[in-house]
Amino acid sequence: MADEPVVETTGLEKSYGRVKVLAGVDLRVARGSVFALLGPNGAGKTTTVRILSTLVRPDAGRARVAGFDTVRDRREVRRRISLTGQYAALDEQQTGEENLRMMGRLYGLTRRRARERAGELLERFDLAGAARRRAGTYSGGMRRRLDIAAGLVGDPEVVLLDEPTTGLDPRSRQTMWELVADLAAAGTTVLLTTQYLEEADRLAGRIALLDAGRVVADGTAADLKRRVAGRRLDLTLADAAAYGRTAELLGGRAVHRQPDRLLLGVPTDGSASHVRSLLEEIDPERDAVARFTVHEATLDDVFLALTGRAAASADRREPAGA
Repeated sequence: MADEPVVETTGLEKSYGRVKVLAGVDLRVARGSVFALLGPNGAGKTTTVRILSTLVRPDAGRARVAGFDTVRDRREVRRRISLTGQYAALDEQQTGEENLRMMGRLYGLTRRRARERAGELLERFDLAGAARRRAGTYSGGMRRRLDIAAGLVGDPEVVLLDEPTTGLDPRSRQTMWELVADLAAAGTTVLLTTQYLEEADRLAGRIALLDAGRVVADGTAADLKRRVAGRRLDLTLADAAAYGRTAELLGGRAVHRQPDRLLLGVPTDGSASHVRSLLEEIDPERDAVARFTVHEATLDDVFLALTGRAAASADRREPAGA
């Protein structure tokens, strides 16, 4: 069934020393879907992925992947997943083909089947022309594609991608997005972490927004945007003094702030009456607002509105390598 959870966590907690990285994370990922964990640095995204991939044990709570407990059934979980971290894990001295054949042998494939599987994946990821080149000579985008291909040698049920497009140029990022979409279309479940709002909006059928180790919002991109505002009224103020006064007046109602552009954004339903009412409240003398625009709310609005405190707090950052 399409809505059957293939990844499920309940009350996950994890601390490193005095830093509590996860403070009760609940997730449900449907089979064959793309699910995004979105959040600022230190929100707990990588730690969640490491628990799901059996690399880290939670202090409390439970995680299940493909029906198996990540602590009690580690071996069964590992047989059913693929993990691609932020940096490609390849043998740079081996060719692309040799890397994939080696992975095939590690998965228990015969030499013949490992060679066949390597050829299939090189074609699928548009790497056949570079199959006999050393991986160390590959571009960043090619290395990421080869890294994901290596994780698919064993035909996993669940693919865990931890910030898969970090450091890639726009063209390579676009290629990665197409590959992720293809994986989901073929029935593979993909759970990815990202800080790129466009990436989550583009790929994920469902998004969980993490803040300080907790899920503060969960739903489709459209659901999350409606939670903040269906639309946003952007105000460009006349000068710095007007910006300061208006920012103080709006307080937490301002879901978007760009001081360098003298711009503030507030939620609106987009109707003429509501926009007029907001303008009369904010600028009764009609000398503070230079211009205004109304547009659809974005994930940027959701991100800033729901994770602002955590993003600004240095004390809540996820420990390096955690």
